[in-house]
Amino acid sequence: MKHWLVLPLLLLAACGRGVPDGARIVVAGDSVMAWNRDQDASVADKLSARLGEPVGDLSMPGARMLGGVGPFNIPFQLDGVTAEWIVLDGGANDLRGTCDCSDCGPVLDQLISEDGIKGAIPALVSDLRRRGSRVVWADYYTTPLYAGTACEAPYRVLEARVQRMADADAGVDLADMDDVFRSDDLSLFDDDRTHPSLRGSSLIADLVAPLLDRRN
Repeated sequence: MKHWLVLPLLLLAACGRGVPDGARIVVAGDSVMAWNRDQDASVADKLSARLGEPVGDLSMPGARMLGGVGPFNIPFQLDGVTAEWIVLDGGANDLRGTCDCSDCGPVLDQLISEDGIKGAIPALVSDLRRRGSRVVWADYYTTPLYAGTACEAPYRVLEARVQRMADADAGVDLADMDDVFRSDDLSLFDDDRTHPSLRGSSLIADLVAPLLDRRN
């Protein structure tokens, strides 16, 4: 790596909260999870407030499932992490950065196969399950920028494949953010009409929290 890249990476990595001792819940993934952290209002912050317990936060804006250096790679974020629950998302930056809206098949296959068994996402989830963690995969909402366009299609494919993965393992749950988001409700989105507003992050936490209360 070029030396001039090291300091920015370290500074950005420091923006993450890490994992408090004894935390049974850890959040990882990309900017949807990390957004509003500067106001103590990220998904992890909201989960912590709602559940009344510490929640680890390893999420990083720009993080990918495929590629990415250090904490900008989602599997790297979780390397060696053990917790009762792992809440995460991923794949949007891979799709946005490596394919257009009509030619995402190869990237989708690398992320997760049609049957939900192979690819970077199932590999990470299987590894977390072997460590004893239960997993909540937070599937993306539809943004105002993509609603009604061809760009929705790859995310629908991703959701269907992740659902097949979750259906095959009782220790994996899919939380569909579209259950609490509406693309025409701009109060749920930041000014970029992509990332969650403060209210949006709170709704994601509200969606996920009941799954973490389950004891199986």
